[in-house]
Amino acid sequence: MKIDVLTLFPDMFTPVTQESMIGRAVEKGIIDIRLTDIRDFSNDKHNKADDYPFGGGGGMVMMADPIFGAMEHVGAEGRKVIYMSPKGKILDEAKIKELAELDSFVILCGHYEGVDQRVLDYWNAEEISIGDYVLTGGELPAMVLIDSVSRLLPGVLGNENSALDESLYSGLLEHPQYTQPREYRGMDVPEVLTSGNHKLIDLWKLRQALEITKERRPELFEEFVSHRDDLNEDGTKRFSKDEKKIIDEVCEK
Repeated sequence: MKIDVLTLFPDMFTPVTQESMIGRAVEKGIIDIRLTDIRDFSNDKHNKADDYPFGGGGGMVMMADPIFGAMEHVGAEGRKVIYMSPKGKILDEAKIKELAELDSFVILCGHYEGVDQRVLDYWNAEEISIGDYVLTGGELPAMVLIDSVSRLLPGVLGNENSALDESLYSGLLEHPQYTQPREYRGMDVPEVLTSGNHKLIDLWKLRQALEITKERRPELFEEFVSHRDDLNEDGTKRFSKDEKKIIDEVCEK
């Protein structure tokens, strides 16, 4: 996957693109992340990329011309263009999966009071937000988007199934996790996890995930349990008798 990032602060991305999971994916050639400094396309001798807004108001607005130059430089014509914006639709599982199917896309990072609307209109940019709050610029949201999409690409994670097994991708929040030692400062790992009985372990994980989701994200819980009687494509029941029993018990609490 090729991801072009247009930003006024490309150095902010260095730790993200060179470290941890994404850094390894870049080294393997799974992801090609290219950073473009919008200021490089300014016609101003001081590389100015922003100006006061028409109609007044506080703050500065990023100018159209440098952004157009950067867009043309990376070949954005005909590609998916994303603008990280607090006005956009909240980034969710469905959007992440949709983007993970693409071969490439462009991310535009705004700053100050945003960008000239003509940029968004001309390049048909989709506005995406990571939450109902305002940040200084689009760089941090862009990093969140890149990380969330990258982990769904084949070969990025060590375990190919781990991304789909985690948290929201199963429809529930994730169950608690434990590792060595079994006892730490008087706190023990739940006995079932050391029993070796994989059926009981799976049922414990399901119960924990259901209870946590019901408490913290009731809307996700209701969506999940609404499908408790669904069938698989082959006509078999989605949940076993024991799983269904646990779902019913958590619903009744």
